[in-house]
Amino acid sequence: MDFGVVFQCDPPARDLVTLAQRAERAGFSHVWTFDSHVLWQEPFVIYSQILATTEKVVVGPMVTNPSTRDWTVTASTFATLNELYGNRTVCGIGRGDSAVRVLGSRPTTLAELRECVEVIRELGNGRAVRLRDRDLQFLWAAESRLEVWVAAYGPKALALTGEVGDGYILQLADPDIAAWMIGAVRAAAEKAGRDPAAIKFCVAAPAYVGDDLAHQREQTRWFGGMVGNHVADIVARYGNAGGGVPQVLTDYIAGRRGYDYAEHGRAGNTHTDFVPDEIVDRFCLLGPVEEHLKRLNELKDLGVDQFALYLQHDAKESTLDAYGAQVLPAFSA
Repeated sequence: MDFGVVFQCDPPARDLVTLAQRAERAGFSHVWTFDSHVLWQEPFVIYSQILATTEKVVVGPMVTNPSTRDWTVTASTFATLNELYGNRTVCGIGRGDSAVRVLGSRPTTLAELRECVEVIRELGNGRAVRLRDRDLQFLWAAESRLEVWVAAYGPKALALTGEVGDGYILQLADPDIAAWMIGAVRAAAEKAGRDPAAIKFCVAAPAYVGDDLAHQREQTRWFGGMVGNHVADIVARYGNAGGGVPQVLTDYIAGRRGYDYAEHGRAGNTHTDFVPDEIVDRFCLLGPVEEHLKRLNELKDLGVDQFALYLQHDAKESTLDAYGAQVLPAFSA
């Protein structure tokens, strides 16, 4: 199993580049970032610096969306980075959350997401695509290689992922929920005539190594609030039954009273008190290294190819180092 790390693009950007270098030295294969250009700095500029100062790590957004950039611009950016640094990018994409909501917009439709995935992937791999009655191709990008991994929770989005995604990103680390979600993606892939084994599965969640569980919970409770945004969309569309989504996801947001994007992804924010300790423990990886290894082995047994650590808490460096010294070696084989 590979390991990635997920950062916010907080200034100064040089600090993020330094953390990415530290992650590569520790053995991480991927460096991901949030992509929300109003709340944080522009990630693609930072990717160029990360790639220029590292040798192997793959970079990409977790996640971008079809709304805030023209699709051809997104594809061209990836292809340009690939030409400069040797095919070390991946495109994580979803319908959109903070990046669009802070602009007063809404997540895109699944039809738009499907088309966007196809356009970005084809152009990012140097192939021709039909868009707005035009045949387009980056003739300069014949050597570019780009995978598109789709983030999803709802049943229709999971089906889309199985039908068109090169990978699937699940932003929570509960093995029971992961088994259900991964199963849905695999079933959709098989129904579409694709090989389910060809899809890469990435689980992303906060990880915090240490012994003070109460403190760790408070530092990572924000994540349950972020996931709750997507679950709220599912409930709005399908009702409390959630269209078959595991009930634990729909039940815990009953006390949700709104969301302040000014504190999006921030430890200690003031609007996630509805998230109970049980959900924090289920969605995140907390406690000593032994607890992390236990959960990670459960996820690996489900077919998870990568675990990506969200490091939005007060122990970024120590958790990164603990994973490099004690966790990654256990999975290096």
